[in-house]
Amino acid sequence: EEVMSESHLESQLLKRLEAFLLELGHGFCFEARQKRILIGDEHFFVDLVFYHRILKCHVLVEMKLDGFSHENIGQLNTYVSWYRENMMTEGDNPPVGILLCTHKNQALVEYALAGMDNNLFVSRYLLKLPGKDEMQAFIEEQIRSGV
Repeated sequence: EEVMSESHLESQLLKRLEAFLLELGHGFCFEARQKRILIGDEHFFVDLVFYHRILKCHVLVEMKLDGFSHENIGQLNTYVSWYRENMMTEGDNPPVGILLCTHKNQALVEYALAGMDNNLFVSRYLLKLPGKDEMQAFIEEQIRSGV
């Protein structure tokens, strides 16, 4: 199994930006990669920044090559809070944060998000496509469930 860096993952996504945006859904406009922000006297970098023209808000995407950790959600929450204070303009809705990671412990996600008032979401992505049998079983299950 090939291990890829977060930077390499970003590069691969950006090479396929059109398909990535279509997968995210209608209304996403790409704004920045590795957006540098200054908090106090330290610089931080948001992996990907989009503006959603229908929801009228920034969407911040952080990608992690490992499983979910509460440190990751704290980092994303910091960025979303900074964007709310410094980048929102009149008519904007509060920013949304999306954390993409390879594995997520649902119980840990629920506890880590408890009490946070920012719009933060955690999702899992695959570093490689599932095998043919796994894909076929998934498709058949979707058909059976009427999705």
